[in-house]
Amino acid sequence: MPLSEEELRLLEQMERALSEEDPKFASTLRGTTLRQAARRRAILGGVVFAVGVAVMMGGAVSGYWPVGVVGFVVMLGSATMLLSALRGQRGAPDPHISAHPSGFGIVDGGRSRRSSGNRGGGSSGGFMGTMQARWRRRKERGL
Repeated sequence: MPLSEEELRLLEQMERALSEEDPKFASTLRGTTLRQAARRRAILGGVVFAVGVAVMMGGAVSGYWPVGVVGFVVMLGSATMLLSALRGQRGAPDPHISAHPSGFGIVDGGRSRRSSGNRGGGSSGGFMGTMQARWRRRKERGL
């Protein structure tokens, strides 16, 4: 649904007011998108990773091990930058990967929670729920 003339006029006024109030912020908004910035960081990370491999191999060939260590550290830092840029490029997160405070994704593999259900009457799904249900069944059989 297109905007009416009045809404367009109000939007233009707000844009002008923003650019007058904070020109640096307005130029930032007009600049590159986040996807383009993430793509640039990914390319830069790949190039720096290749340089790190070259430095590490140069240190290994020359026999001067501190150069090799520096090359490895450069590779590690650039790989971190590359992966964070690639993660920033992704649109929607994968529904099978849940967030973890460490920054690593936890893959929810195996059966889905809906299909497994709580057969044993356990309060939580997954591995612990299954173990609790087994324990209850063993206790009931033993008594």
